[in-house]
Amino acid sequence: MYAERLPPHDANAEESVIGSILIDGESLSRVTQFLRPNDFYGEKNRWCFEAFLALFERSEAINQVTVAHELSLRDRLEELGGGAYLSHLVMVVPTSVHIEYYARIVQRTSIMRQLIDVGGRIAGIGYDGDADSDAALSRAEDLLFRIRAGRGSGDFVHIREVLDAYMEASTALHRSDAAHISPVPSGFQGIDKLLGNGMQRSDMIVLAARPSLGKSTLAFNIAASAAVSGNAVGIFSLEMSRDQIGMRLLANESNVDSYRIRIGLQNSDEEARVLDATGMLSDLPIYIDDTPIQTITDMRGKARRLQSERGLDLLIIDYLQLIGGGGRINNRAQEMGEISRSIKALARDLDIPVIACSQLSRAIEQRPNHRPMLSDLRESGSIEQDADVVAFIHREDVYVTREDWEKRNPTEPYPQNIAEIIFAKHRNGPVGTVPLYFRSDMVRFESLETTPAMEYAQHEV
Repeated sequence: MYAERLPPHDANAEESVIGSILIDGESLSRVTQFLRPNDFYGEKNRWCFEAFLALFERSEAINQVTVAHELSLRDRLEELGGGAYLSHLVMVVPTSVHIEYYARIVQRTSIMRQLIDVGGRIAGIGYDGDADSDAALSRAEDLLFRIRAGRGSGDFVHIREVLDAYMEASTALHRSDAAHISPVPSGFQGIDKLLGNGMQRSDMIVLAARPSLGKSTLAFNIAASAAVSGNAVGIFSLEMSRDQIGMRLLANESNVDSYRIRIGLQNSDEEARVLDATGMLSDLPIYIDDTPIQTITDMRGKARRLQSERGLDLLIIDYLQLIGGGGRINNRAQEMGEISRSIKALARDLDIPVIACSQLSRAIEQRPNHRPMLSDLRESGSIEQDADVVAFIHREDVYVTREDWEKRNPTEPYPQNIAEIIFAKHRNGPVGTVPLYFRSDMVRFESLETTPAMEYAQHEV
């Protein structure tokens, strides 16, 4: 019974779309954003739509005469049914006013046909008997995601399309409704200035430091600032629970000591600030996944679903070395290379900045100045290569006591709680250092220009 069923389609809707455009050629521009020739089930209707697009690209008029001529040049007019078929299409619809309604029907039935096709291909993946279930799930997920994203596999693109997209994005940056394509602000003026007015979309940003120097804190501070600006933020926390992250964000926003919040020891003023901060944070588009053991395949699927269902403008992964490799590769360095490449691909796929926190090796502690370098990244080769931006957190007061500092630098103030954010790699911009003030009690970083009574030789960016 099922073998006799025709794929989903609506012949009347398809003819109404073609007829509407023949009546009013200008109406084509109302549907080209979402309708494609392959969305038409009827071959004749698909030929007509292709002819419309060809005429439109040459800025020629679209009517029965010009379309008939275009179809004849393609040796399809006679097979189509000649001018009589075009006249029939004009007669089936009285006006082009409802073309978008008809076009949405055509698009919807096209998606249903694509689902049927993908269903068969997914069944084929299952029958392949691939021992790697993660890879099989990833392939199946990619097939479905391409339908939702409205695109197929990649191919060569003419430079004109790239530059047209750039001009559209540049123009949109000045419009109030362009938050989804503009850079994502970090909340720190120095960092945003160095990165080019914020974190750029499709960039993989590696934020690295030795343990307890604040890489998670800085990442969460950036997450909160981005969310306040109206950007949807996703956090994969493989180390901390969502409750711990919540407490950190609460301390940051309420300006109340994190320890006092954790044990519930607040005075009336602090309690009021915590309540206000709770209300404010509850309205922010921040989504946390604290699954402790997951692979990059798991994370990619979750991030895609989050973006399609609720929106996603910034993704934070805390942290790289805790991501599971799936057991396919025995060599951890090669495994990290695959993970790093997948994160970069995810940033490009979703067109968002991805901040990946990373541990640094112990080599720092064996050097006299303790300042991090790119080679200090654990399994550094692939991470350094794939990242668009690599930033280190360095705090001199962690390695040098006040007494030793004053002996070596008698004329300079001791850098108590001063964190240097060292941008060691910036694929599309300058490198440099941005100094921030670290407040461990409030679990947050602050810009030095907003920190009162702060005396420190600031590094200009």
